[in-house]
Amino acid sequence: MLKPVIITLFAIFGITTTSTAQSNLAQEIGIFAGPVALQSDFGQRNNFDTNVGNTGYGIGIMHFINFSAARNHENFFTEHFKVRSDLSFTRTDLTHFGKWADRKPANLFSKQLKGMSASSTILGLGSQLEFSIIKIHDFENTVGSFSPYVSVGFQVNYYSAKINSNLGDISLPGITPGKYLTPSDGRPHGFSSENGIAASITGGLGVHYKLTKMSDLMFETRFQSFSTDWIDGLNPNKDLYKENKSNDWQVGFNFGYIYYLEF
Repeated sequence: MLKPVIITLFAIFGITTTSTAQSNLAQEIGIFAGPVALQSDFGQRNNFDTNVGNTGYGIGIMHFINFSAARNHENFFTEHFKVRSDLSFTRTDLTHFGKWADRKPANLFSKQLKGMSASSTILGLGSQLEFSIIKIHDFENTVGSFSPYVSVGFQVNYYSAKINSNLGDISLPGITPGKYLTPSDGRPHGFSSENGIAASITGGLGVHYKLTKMSDLMFETRFQSFSTDWIDGLNPNKDLYKENKSNDWQVGFNFGYIYYLEF
C-alpha cells in the first residue's frame, strides 16, 4: 500500500515542477516539524492528561505554487492565494488516561486500561489552498513583516497501527476490557493492528514571517480529520458504545522554514 503513495508523490511534484517552470508562476519549498496530539479512542475525552500524554511528533516537506510572480496580472486571487502540497510523517504512542484508567484504588478494569498501549504512524500526501490575509507582494517586499493565513485541503494517508497489552494476550477477556473484544466494523474485535489507506480533511491557521528576501519562517496550527476510526488501532463497536462516536483526528503545531526558488 505504501508504493502507490510514493509513486503519486513523485507524479504530483513532477507535474507541478514542469507546469510552473513553463509558466510565470513562482515556486517555494520548505520543511516543517512539531508536536501532534492524536485525538482517538485512547483516553478520556476532553481530558488534559490525555491530550498531553498522547502527543507525538510530525515532520514534513512542503511545496508552494505562488501565483504572484512579477509577470502575472495582479488580481485578488494571485495576491492572496497559494497552493501548497505536503508530504508529512507523524508518529504517536498512545495509552489510556483519565478517571477510569487512573482510578484509586485500582480495579481490574482500570488495570486492563493501563496495560493497553499502541503506536500510530501516518504518512500523508496532499494539497491545500492557502489564503493570505494581506497582499502577498506587500509581504514579500518587506523583510520583518508578518502574513497571517488560513488554509483548507485534503490528504491521502497511509497509516500503521500497532496495539498490545503489557498484561499478556490482548485478545483474552482477563487481559482486555469487554468493550474492546466485541466485533466492530468488520474486525473480530474492537482493536486491530493493521495498515491501511485513509483520506483526511485538513484545516490550518498560521502566520508567515519574512526572514530574508528569499526565505520565510512559518508557524501554524493544523487540524486533520480522518475518514476512519482505526488510525489508533482501537474502535469499539459504535452501535453498542455510543461514547465512541467520532473518527480519529489530530492537531499539530508546526514550525517551518520556506525558501523561494528562482527561475
